[in-house]
Amino acid sequence: MGKDVIVACDFATAEQVFTFLDQFTDRKPFVKIGMELFYAEGPAIVREIKRRGHKIFLDLKLHDIPNTVRKSMAVLSGLDVDMTNLHAAGTIPMMQAALEGLTRPDGTRPLLIAVTQLTSTDQATMERDLLINEPIDQVVMHYAANAQKAGLDGVVCSPLEAGKVHQTCGDAFVTVTPGVRFADGDVGDQKRVMTPAQAKEVGSDYIVVGRPITAAADPVAAYRRCVEEFCD
Repeated sequence: MGKDVIVACDFATAEQVFTFLDQFTDRKPFVKIGMELFYAEGPAIVREIKRRGHKIFLDLKLHDIPNTVRKSMAVLSGLDVDMTNLHAAGTIPMMQAALEGLTRPDGTRPLLIAVTQLTSTDQATMERDLLINEPIDQVVMHYAANAQKAGLDGVVCSPLEAGKVHQTCGDAFVTVTPGVRFADGDVGDQKRVMTPAQAKEVGSDYIVVGRPITAAADPVAAYRRCVEEFCD
């Protein structure tokens, strides 16, 4: 499995997304479509971006009873995305049901990855709001192990956790890591960040990069820099 840079297209409208993507006339980036854009534009935006030749990570983070997630994933599998996700907190039966729904009649399916703990959740919040008292690092690895038991392909995690996830679940278990910034860039609201080169070094398989590319003066150049640092 080759490494790749996923560009977080966190735009509010189709017009904004296509204005951005139309700048890429050479290499078509792997793109992430999140809740804001999907809820605004619906499945049509996924189909159109796919038609334009992009791989797609559909970042909707499903979390519901197993039967609902199974049926929802069956719908998403028809959109021909390359990767999608759910919350590992939904339990192993929910993750197994998701895999069943996502798998097409011919046996193919997108990659399915799990969110362990959101980057906005720290130890104090987890203990206070979720009544989970174990160390957050231990919780993340437990959720990753559960995802692997359920048959999933990997997890979303901090680049700081990628190496430990591979130690826990093996090198073939995919790590998709946000929180990546250039060494000379603004870290924004991210508190735990790495550069693309550092993320490569610690074992991230995919990095998700948003504003360092989408808000750059030259987005194509910024994307190429990411690819050079992380993939080449």
